[in-house]
Amino acid sequence: MNTEHITFRTHILPLKNELFRLALRITLSREDAEDVVQETMLKVWNKREQWERIDNIEAFCMTICRNLALDHQKRMDNQNVTLEETTTLNLQPLTSTTPEEHAVQRDRVERVRQLIDQLPEKQRTCMQLREVEGKAYKEIAAIMGISEEQVKVNIFRARQTIRQQFMQMEDFSRLPLSEY
Repeated sequence: MNTEHITFRTHILPLKNELFRLALRITLSREDAEDVVQETMLKVWNKREQWERIDNIEAFCMTICRNLALDHQKRMDNQNVTLEETTTLNLQPLTSTTPEEHAVQRDRVERVRQLIDQLPEKQRTCMQLREVEGKAYKEIAAIMGISEEQVKVNIFRARQTIRQQFMQMEDFSRLPLSEY
């Protein structure tokens, strides 16, 4: 049971950017993510009588957001959209010395984003919560309603898939033109 008095302004509203990034990672659409966050905030507000009985208000909000985003995704049946505008991933490019190196690094970051977009939803969400939001495995498990071990497995598989596909893309891009 929570001993701290929870207020919308100090405890819920500051989560909106985190909720947006989670919704964006699931819906792959800025507009849909904004709708999901708005709907999340309304749902959380409507449950304000229960706030004091909730152990982790952040996990509560993230869980609602994730569920709404998944429901929205099912309704839209639109899983082939890619993240075009987002820069949510904190992929730190190496410092480049030339414009050409900078362009190559930017291209690699975009390829990784595309690979993440293609992951199954659970892997994509686990990666978002762990790598972008910096959540602990225990928090991710609570948000997603799965065990910590399942979180670790999803993150491991996601990283493995991204690494393998990225390496294949890199090998393919290095082929001489005569090989095409």
